[in-house]
Amino acid sequence: MPLPHPPLDWVNKLVSFDTTSRNSNLPMIDAMAAALNAHGLSPVILPNPEGTKANLFATIPAGDGSATGGIMLAGHTDVVPVDGQDWASEPFSPEIRDGRLYGRGTTDMKAFSGAVLGVLPEFLSRPLLEPLHLAWTYDEEVGCHGAVALVRELSARGILPRLCFVGEPTSMCAVSAHKSSQLYRVTASGRAAHSSMTPTGVNAIEYAARSIAFIRSLADEYRLSGPFDESFVVPYTTANVGVVSGGAAVNTVAEKCEFEFEFRTIPGDDPASVISRIEDHITLLRAEMQLENPAADICMTPLGAVPGLSPQGTGAALELAQALTGNDAEETVVYATEAGIFQRAGIDAVVCGPGSMDQGHTANEYIELTQIAACEEFLHNLAAHLSTTERNAQP
Repeated sequence: MPLPHPPLDWVNKLVSFDTTSRNSNLPMIDAMAAALNAHGLSPVILPNPEGTKANLFATIPAGDGSATGGIMLAGHTDVVPVDGQDWASEPFSPEIRDGRLYGRGTTDMKAFSGAVLGVLPEFLSRPLLEPLHLAWTYDEEVGCHGAVALVRELSARGILPRLCFVGEPTSMCAVSAHKSSQLYRVTASGRAAHSSMTPTGVNAIEYAARSIAFIRSLADEYRLSGPFDESFVVPYTTANVGVVSGGAAVNTVAEKCEFEFEFRTIPGDDPASVISRIEDHITLLRAEMQLENPAADICMTPLGAVPGLSPQGTGAALELAQALTGNDAEETVVYATEAGIFQRAGIDAVVCGPGSMDQGHTANEYIELTQIAACEEFLHNLAAHLSTTERNAQP
């Protein structure tokens, strides 16, 4: 019989919850909260306005009983859909094959959360010089809405961690910067007509297409002219139109069309300037549509905004992450995380977690078991760092 391995056991348990963003995460939150309660902690469950999802927050006080400042370990609970993907095993029934743990969320990012819960008894067994905060959020994959609510709640409670490690997959390397992510929907409302009488209608698809072409022209401009940040694999601001729907029939002037797009700015590029240019173009298109018919319209609606992470923080989180991993590398990633939100709230943050985003969001998502072990070692080192006994014993 294999020996118990608490972190891996917890990873398996967390992956077994189908927390696709469209679903509730409450069963998983309840399971984690029960574990924290069993260890004598007092976790706080913070539901969303609809009561269908929740954040979870808990604090292990310092040895002197204080709960202010300290270090926060943060992760999200939701995962992306598996719809249309060809999996070799059940996505929510974790399975080990050839030194890898397969399942949706293994890399992004339940391995980190499972490791934290598995190492929890060690943190609790030590007198800590400063508090350790544990935070899990909802809806990271669809706009980081849970993290926004979390920092608002922490502020209301007077809790401001000194620094934060966000455990997104970085192969346990410290990441000090990432791009922003801005998500929008554009809706064009025209006037339907028979296609033999196009002058009497307003074609919503055509106006949507013109705004899509403009967004592509902006993307080309940034690709060719910058600004550039060579620390990123893609060193400039990007844009992408990912969803389009509209029209009813080929012989009907389209009355409705909408599309969703995103853009991701490098830290030195202001998202507001990109938004302003797109809004100005939408305003021009609206005027043209309403010349054809005053009732026509086109508008842009924000769906989510995740700020970038800048390396301009205090450097404390980066320095500690490098010390705990034994790796002095400082990296950047092109995907967005909740770290930018925490940084804006005044918490020095870096991204550091097990696994690679190369496996995230894919069919047959997996994480190497060695990466889970590396994350465990990181957490053991953090426990030693926080321990009054071991830190005071150092020369």
